[in-house]
Amino acid sequence: MTMNHRPSHLFSLGDINAFFALAIDNVVNLVMMAAILTAVFGFPADFVLTRMVPGTALGVLVGDLAYSWMALRKGRNATAMPLGLDTPSTIGIAIAVLGPAYLASGDPYTAWEVGMATLVLMGVAKLVLSFAGDAVLRWIPRAGLLGPLAGLGVALLGLFPMLKVFSVPVVGLTATGLVLFALVAKHALPGRFPGALAAVVCGLIMFWVTRALGLYAPSAGEAALTVGLNLPLPEFERVLRGLPGALDYLPIAIPFGLLTVVGGINVTESARVAGDDYRTRDVLLVEAGATLLAGLFGGVAQSTPYIGHPAYKAMGARSGYTLATGLVVGLGGMLGLLGALVHLLPEVVVAPILLFVGLEITVQAFAATERKHISALAFSMIPVLAYLVSIYTGQLMAAGAQPDPLLAAQIATIGLLGKGFILTAMLWGAALAFLVDRRAGALVVTFTVLALFSLFGVVHSVDPSGALYLPGAWDARPWELAGAYTLTGLLLAGLLFATRKTA
Repeated sequence: MTMNHRPSHLFSLGDINAFFALAIDNVVNLVMMAAILTAVFGFPADFVLTRMVPGTALGVLVGDLAYSWMALRKGRNATAMPLGLDTPSTIGIAIAVLGPAYLASGDPYTAWEVGMATLVLMGVAKLVLSFAGDAVLRWIPRAGLLGPLAGLGVALLGLFPMLKVFSVPVVGLTATGLVLFALVAKHALPGRFPGALAAVVCGLIMFWVTRALGLYAPSAGEAALTVGLNLPLPEFERVLRGLPGALDYLPIAIPFGLLTVVGGINVTESARVAGDDYRTRDVLLVEAGATLLAGLFGGVAQSTPYIGHPAYKAMGARSGYTLATGLVVGLGGMLGLLGALVHLLPEVVVAPILLFVGLEITVQAFAATERKHISALAFSMIPVLAYLVSIYTGQLMAAGAQPDPLLAAQIATIGLLGKGFILTAMLWGAALAFLVDRRAGALVVTFTVLALFSLFGVVHSVDPSGALYLPGAWDARPWELAGAYTLTGLLLAGLLFATRKTA
C-alpha cells in the first residue's frame, strides 16, 4: 500500500529552540508562584517546593506528553500543541485563593487542601465546558473575558512586583530598567542579547554582590536549597477535606477555568490556520484532564494550551519540544531541581519579569478588545482594584487597627465590592458591552445573573470570609444588592426599547 503522506518525526532541529522557549516559560511561572506564596503571604518555602510544585509539574508532564502523542498520531510532520502553566491563573490563584486561605487558617496544610480542591473543581468545570466552549465564547463579549485579566495585570501584577523591586532598589530598579528597555520598549540590547536573560543575569550578579558586601540581609522567608525526590502522590483524602473551603473560592476559580477554555479554542484555531488541524474538543479535554490530575496529586495551578503554535511550527518543531518540556518540568519538579531555581532566583530578581507579564496582559487585553468596548474593559477592572485595596485594609484590621466608624464603613464597602472580583469583573464588562451594542435581552440576563449571584454570596459576599450562603432575614444586604441589580437591568433595558427608534 502506498502512503500519501510522510510519517511524523519526533525530533527535529527546530525542537531545540522551541523547547527552550516553552520550558523557560513554565519554569518562570513556577518560580513566580513560589515567590508570591513565600514572599507575599509567608508560606514556608520548603512546603511550597516539596508539596505544591511536584503535583503542579505533573499536570504539565501529562499534558505535554498527551499533545506529543496527538501530533505523532497525525501521521505527518505535525507540530504538537504547546502546553504549560497558565500565567494569569497561576498568579491569580496564588494571590486570591492560596494566600488568603493561608492567612485565614495560619496552616499551610489547610491552604494546600483548599488549593488542591479548588484545582479539582476547576478541572471538573473545564471537562464540562470542553463540550460547550464555543457557546461560551459566543455569549460573553471579549471585554468581559479580558477585563479581569487587565485588572490583574495592572493592579496585582503591577503593585506586588514593584514592592519587591523597592525592597532592594539597587538590584530591583536596575533589572526593571533592562526589562523595560528590552521587553516593553522592544529595543535590541548589544549583541541582541535576550532581554529577560539579561535582566535575570544582571539582577543575580548585583544581588549576590550586594549580599556579600553585607548591604542586604536575607529575609526569614527565603527559600532554602531543597533538592531531593518528592513524588506527587494521590491526595484524595486531603482534596475531600479541602472541598468545603474551596467552594468559597468558586467565584474566582471558575472564571479562570473558563478563560483557559476560551483560550484553548482560540489557540486551536490558530494551529488550524498554521496547518495542524486538531479537534478542538480533544485539545480542551487534554488540558482539563491534566488540570484535574494535577489537583488530585497535590498541584495547585492549572495547565493550558499556549499561544504560539504557529511560531513553534515556523521554527520547524515537531513533537520533541513538548515531550522534552514535559519531562524537564515534570521530573524537575519531582526531583527538587525547580526548587533549586527558586532558591537561586530571589523574588527581587524575578519581580521585573512578573511586572512585564502584568503589563503585557493589560496591553493585550486592550489591543484585542473592540474600540467601542474599551470602556467596558476599563469598567470591569474596578472590582479587581477593590480586591487589591481590601487585601491591605484586611491586613491592617487583622493587626488591630481601629478606624473611625465612617472609614470602617468605607472599608467594609470596598471588601464587599472585592468579594468574587473575577466573576464580578467579567459580568460587569459583559453588561456594559451589551449596553453599548443595544442588546437588551442579554443585558437583562447578565443583570439577573448578578442579582442571583449577589443573593447567595457568589459575588459581593457579606460573610467576612467571603463564603457562600443561603439568603435569609439575618442580613438585608444580599436582598438589597439583588434588588439593585434587578432594577438597574430592567431600567436600562427599558431605556433601550424606548429609544430604539431614535438610536
